[in-house]
Amino acid sequence: MFEKKPKSLTDLLGKTNRIVEETIMRGDIVSQADFRLDGSLVGNFSSNGKLVIGPAGSVIGEIICQNADIEGKFEGKMKVDDTLNIKASAIIIGDVTVGKLSVEPGAVFSATCIMKPNSTQGITNDNQ
Repeated sequence: MFEKKPKSLTDLLGKTNRIVEETIMRGDIVSQADFRLDGSLVGNFSSNGKLVIGPAGSVIGEIICQNADIEGKFEGKMKVDDTLNIKASAIIIGDVTVGKLSVEPGAVFSATCIMKPNSTQGITNDNQ
């Protein structure tokens, strides 16, 4: 009746994948866990978790994730299902689709932006 789904090792340890400064990756990254990028990625990134691009980090390509905090540079196409936080040091160029958007003063946001509401918001049940 109250069966609990066992937590994965990542959930238990709270690990975050990380690419450090001065590392350049070419290709695609697929991760189920959170990810912090302080290096450079030329390629695509996909995750069910959160992506943090640090101040020294950069991505040229496509990003698909649940949440994102951007402090560095991004150029390409981005789809963030929930919240995209763009910090003052960020530079964003391209196409962005988000659920929620937060942009700090000083950020460069040169992108087309589409905000799509969360699929559970705005749904009412008239049969109550």
